[in-house]
Amino acid sequence: MSVNVIPPPANFRNVLPTSDSSGHRRWLYPRSITGRFTRWRTVVAIVLLVGLFAGPFVWVDGHPLFMFNVLERRFIFFGVTFWPQDFYLVAFGLITFIVFVILFTVLYGRVWCGWACPQTIFMEMIFRKIEVLIEGDYNARQRLDNGPWTTEKIVKKGIKHAVFLVIAFAISNTFLAYMIGRDQWYRLITDNPGEHLAGLSSMLVFTGVFYLVFARLREIVCTTICPYGRLQGVLLDKNSLIVAYDFIRGEPRGKKVKHNTDDQSEAIPSGLIPLPIVQSAPPKGDCIDCKLCVQVCPTGIDIRNGTQLECINCTLCVDACDDIMHKINRPLGLIRMDSQEGIEKGKPFRFTGRIMAYTGVLVALLSIIGFMLISRPMLDVTVLRAPGQLYQHEKGGNVSNLYLVELVNKTYKPIPIRFKLSRPDAKLVFVQPFSVIPGGELAKSMFFIYLPEKSIQENSTPLQIDILVDNKVIKQIKTTFLGPVK
Repeated sequence: MSVNVIPPPANFRNVLPTSDSSGHRRWLYPRSITGRFTRWRTVVAIVLLVGLFAGPFVWVDGHPLFMFNVLERRFIFFGVTFWPQDFYLVAFGLITFIVFVILFTVLYGRVWCGWACPQTIFMEMIFRKIEVLIEGDYNARQRLDNGPWTTEKIVKKGIKHAVFLVIAFAISNTFLAYMIGRDQWYRLITDNPGEHLAGLSSMLVFTGVFYLVFARLREIVCTTICPYGRLQGVLLDKNSLIVAYDFIRGEPRGKKVKHNTDDQSEAIPSGLIPLPIVQSAPPKGDCIDCKLCVQVCPTGIDIRNGTQLECINCTLCVDACDDIMHKINRPLGLIRMDSQEGIEKGKPFRFTGRIMAYTGVLVALLSIIGFMLISRPMLDVTVLRAPGQLYQHEKGGNVSNLYLVELVNKTYKPIPIRFKLSRPDAKLVFVQPFSVIPGGELAKSMFFIYLPEKSIQENSTPLQIDILVDNKVIKQIKTTFLGPVK
């Protein structure tokens, strides 16, 4: 059966949803809607928001669960500390995350953006709801913005932006606590601000950035700034699950018309047989062209024009359309989560070779990271000869070299440590002796190595330093000793 499908307007991509024909910003006023997907998104948002704001303040065994201290180059994920020496783990983690994003997008499209992205959650679940609470529904907000500056408008706008600044300040404090840690953040907000000008300035800068993002930029972050939307054209295929309009069912769209079925026998002269009424109007699809799916869209697109990079898979249009279908007694799902193959040919979702290939790569990367985490040494030791230093002649016919040592305890328990040289005629003396490395700390020191001058046979003598913990060698470091050769 052939279907008369109305193609999207040829010029619908000539103007962005957030700008008018002259190129100026077109402010969006999404209409509020409720439905099963909206309720689930609210639950997910609450869980993620609680986790986000509680993250830097949750400590386990006296240590933060999460911390991203860029200044000290110390990162904590789920209580496990990572140092710059663990950069290879970070690199593999980033690669794994990218592969995961690719696989997730191939399967479910841009669901991350609509359901888990902090930008969307803050905008739609906090700032937008506050705006509706203060200024009213989408019609009231349009009237308020287009109207003159009255006392009511000044009061509402002032209250709204003041609340926005308070929330932006709370968000900036949370992110700062992630970066510098709970205790240092607490000292920052309780001490004299003059003693923490750098931290206070960072907090104010973050506050201004978050305020501008959620008060002015809004959906432009998703449609223009964020590069993830443009990756859809590369990652999506006909088997990816996306928010899609079923044009097979919906077209041709149009208003439903009730035909007059009243008895017309009085208008027909007696003795004549009435002819049947022929309906010349073409049959209509299920879409009644109410445009509610456009009115609720936070990025201002018409999902009926097909998959677009501005679509964040928030499923608001699904709830709006389902509500209309319920009212006109038609099956739900005119707009639904489905693949292009599912819409056009009714095929169910299936795992393709492309999906299985991405899955295989992801499993392999996860296995590698797991092995690296398990085999990661508890103590990282770096020994370097002091830069710019050669050798020195000492009393008693000895020659000395100066070395720098850096030790990182990657556990939360103190580790007793001892250094031992492989050569019996060599002697190691610390400038600042230490025997225990505190848990989760980085320790630095210097030491001298002495060798008898008569035992030096070459300019660069190889040496081996054994690192002992509980009298067990956990690491062997090879270095060289510079000395004179006669």
